[in-house]
Amino acid sequence: METHTTSPAGGLDPLLSLDELAAYLGVPVRTIYDWRTDGKGPCGVRVGKHVKFFVSDVREWLAQQRESSPGRSAEGR
Repeated sequence: METHTTSPAGGLDPLLSLDELAAYLGVPVRTIYDWRTDGKGPCGVRVGKHVKFFVSDVREWLAQQRESSPGRSAEGR
């Protein structure tokens, strides 16, 4: 995942492409599409015909996926 330490354009949160997100998570791009269809995965934002993902939304979503303890699902799942 290519992220920048400084936010561009006056402090805006960096965006990841669908390909970058899939590579970062180590899953096929098709999985990201499936998650979006099923209402799972991080929220995206449409930029024209493209879907992008705020790095902060990806971090928040990942935190929600964390196991409550080893071998246990995240709370409320």
